[in-house]
Amino acid sequence: MVVCALNRNFAATMKKLRTIEMQRLSIEEFKEAEKLPLIVVLDDVRSMHNVGSVFRTGDAFRIEAVYLCGITSTPPMAEIHKTALGAEDSVNWQYFPTAMEALNSLKADGYKVYAIEQAHGSTMLQDFKPEKDKKYAVVLGNEVKGVHQEVVDASDGCLEIPQFGTKHSMNVSVTAGIVIWHFAKTKL
Repeated sequence: MVVCALNRNFAATMKKLRTIEMQRLSIEEFKEAEKLPLIVVLDDVRSMHNVGSVFRTGDAFRIEAVYLCGITSTPPMAEIHKTALGAEDSVNWQYFPTAMEALNSLKADGYKVYAIEQAHGSTMLQDFKPEKDKKYAVVLGNEVKGVHQEVVDASDGCLEIPQFGTKHSMNVSVTAGIVIWHFAKTKL
């Protein structure tokens, strides 16, 4: 009986917030707000749902931008909007014909660029400590082929998310969420 009473009290204090109670930024306020110094580069990502999900996570953590490269679709697209839910309007984005062009632009602007890839000599994500005064970009690759090797070669390094199951990779949007959170938690 005591357990039931405790559960009822706990449930009463854990009432879900209504949207109006969350006090979210307007798109205009988002555009003016300080950003996490992180750009996510999508290298030939096929799924528009993955692209939309990256936009939505990017909005949640207020990243600087998403760079869409190669065959990666660009807004406006209904399939991107389906998962982005409007975040494609708040998060800045830019298209590049290749990820190498995006990488060269980022390096010229002083960004440290890391490919998110399983590679010899990669750094496990939990061991990577972003420096507070630096700007970063992370490159996420195609759902089947990953990040192009030339992009891996030109990056400042590779970050790898440890995995312990039978599969050799995770969904691009899940990977983006984990990586963006890692950068955000060091900047909070």
